[in-house]
Amino acid sequence: MSTARFLKSAGIRVGDEVVLSAYGDAEAAAAVVMAGARPVFADIDPESYCLDPDAVAAVLTSRTTAVVAVSAFGHPPDMARIGELGRRHGLLVVGPGEAVAAPDEVGQRRSHAAYLGDRLTGVRTPVANAAHTYQRYVVRVPGNGRPDRDAFAQALRRRGVGCEVPVPTPVHRMPAFRRGVRLPETERAADETLALPVHGSLRRRELQRMVSSCNALGGLLQPAF
Repeated sequence: MSTARFLKSAGIRVGDEVVLSAYGDAEAAAAVVMAGARPVFADIDPESYCLDPDAVAAVLTSRTTAVVAVSAFGHPPDMARIGELGRRHGLLVVGPGEAVAAPDEVGQRRSHAAYLGDRLTGVRTPVANAAHTYQRYVVRVPGNGRPDRDAFAQALRRRGVGCEVPVPTPVHRMPAFRRGVRLPETERAADETLALPVHGSLRRRELQRMVSSCNALGGLLQPAF
């Protein structure tokens, strides 16, 4: 069942508010609108890139009826705390509903992530989490936000390292969902993050090239203060 149909079947109506993250694609926000409700964006945790439970609590109103909490790049949201918020305020909580990858593929991605985490110094690596499946290996580039991150990405590609910006535009900045809200962690993540490949078919030589390229380039950038 689609998220929109699920929300409708759960009793979400016109005028209701549904809290969700703006750091990702617009699919969940579009589902909320299709259900007749209003998306309300809460900020993310800067380590997991998932909804920050404290930020969720800060945007709850008498019209809030649901929270949609999805995984970010394979890192699960804090469903214990978000679920507790839901129980305390009588809210519907929609958790991750992702396809499960083959165990061998997940194991390979975790192995590659561990290799990179032990060796990368030119970027800020993801915080290790046993539940992380590393659908994407998202790092932060030091320096002056988006200008340095984009230049860093271009330099990596010239060295033969594939990479991409995971979230070019947060949903709350998109014309269809524009909101006059300030989400500092979401906006900072959109400006600083870069996804490096960790798919199971990567060879050790490719991982070594990624490490040497990132570490060499990272030494040219200074963290912003």
